Amino acid sequence: MVPFLHELEGAQKAITNKIGLRFEAWPLFILGIVLIVLSYLFMPYEVSLAFSMALFLAPLWLAVLCVGGAYTMWYILKRSEFIASHEYLLLEIKPPRNLVKTPLAMETFLSGIHLSGGEATWWARFLGGIRPFWSLEIASFEGRVHFFIWTRASFRRIVESQMYAQYPGVQLVEVPDYTRTIPIPSEGWSMWGCDFTHTAAAPLPIKTYVEYGLDQVQKEPEQIDPLANLIEFMASIGKGEYVWLQFVIRVHKGERYRRLNEQGKPYTWKDEGENLVQHIRAQTVNKVQYRDVFTGEMRETEGFPNPTKGQAEKMAAIERNVSKLAFDVGARGIYIGRTNDFVPVTIAHLIGLFKPFSTEGWNGINSLKWMKTFDDYPWEIGVEKRKEHFRKELVEAYRRRQFFYDPFFEGGLHPDDTMVMSTEELATVFHIPSRAIESPSLDRVASSTAEAPHNLPV
Repeated sequence: MVPFLHELEGAQKAITNKIGLRFEAWPLFILGIVLIVLSYLFMPYEVSLAFSMALFLAPLWLAVLCVGGAYTMWYILKRSEFIASHEYLLLEIKPPRNLVKTPLAMETFLSGIHLSGGEATWWARFLGGIRPFWSLEIASFEGRVHFFIWTRASFRRIVESQMYAQYPGVQLVEVPDYTRTIPIPSEGWSMWGCDFTHTAAAPLPIKTYVEYGLDQVQKEPEQIDPLANLIEFMASIGKGEYVWLQFVIRVHKGERYRRLNEQGKPYTWKDEGENLVQHIRAQTVNKVQYRDVFTGEMRETEGFPNPTKGQAEKMAAIERNVSKLAFDVGARGIYIGRTNDFVPVTIAHLIGLFKPFSTEGWNGINSLKWMKTFDDYPWEIGVEKRKEHFRKELVEAYRRRQFFYDPFFEGGLHPDDTMVMSTEELATVFHIPSRAIESPSLDRVASSTAEAPHNLPV
């Protein structure tokens, strides 16, 4: 680790937010060259000695760099070949008209696809093997809202069986990939997009369906489904406009932490949750002063834990959250429109899309990266060219449903910055809406369907 790296990153963000100066790679590279030249002018002997030593030791450090770089490129190649070797398909979820299921059904479905095969041994990982990843998607096509699941073709049977088990009246239909139907970025189209991440530590939960009382079936007029806000927003767009939202998920194994716990196993969000609970518990212990009856001196000792109601609820929420199955989650949203139909104010709604799931003092979901990187100050050089490059990369990353593997980190989130969510949290932000959400833009199955009885005479 570079000394004071976090302090430098914090200073860089503060300068960018207050003044509007962004530190790009190429200006820093030019500044470094200038400093080397100036150093040589004032200290020629010292600089020459430093270069001589670097050249003398080149067989050591250059070999390490070359071998390490070559292995990294080879590993990315093998992993890319593994991903490309599988066939993928997109299944549209068509909910029934009379659905009364709670988000608990979606949580059960997510538990059923909590699969981590493909990288069980070091040899499988060495050959590029990765565990399955899925994409849960909500898309609006000119105001018509659709739900999708993107998966490997080999997992279709698992997805269908788990979905039909929880939603007997639902239909899963294989459809063409909608992301390939619009030729973007291209002339005549405008687009904006961003990634989403947590506002606090992952073990702290967002406001889930349990807090909204949706863990039990309620009377329809009494139901408050936070997903209704998202659906109505997507339904509000007009002709020539499109909104895409995806949650790319894989089983959480703790790669983001890059360390081991006290038992020598990979450090995961459960360990982080335990540390957070211990930290809160330590804050609930106040020192107590008393007078020694024999000496008359004032003494101080540790008191008993005395948490406030908020602290007790926070600790209970963390423990409940980390007790459930977890996924690494990469969330991404894109707003697309024909140039004449593009409405910039829609961007503000996309940025605050997950406000209903956020709580003060706990956790929330915030937008960042990609097009949100640009501040549009007049002194930003070459910003339009970089925007065009980011748009192409953003659409390509969305189409490939990539979040956790190279080469899709340039403008978006690094895997270490993606979210870790329990099945409860994930089912809150993505579940099949019940009939309490009466948006006419949400396509539902007009009538129930069922298979023929197995005992019919043939």
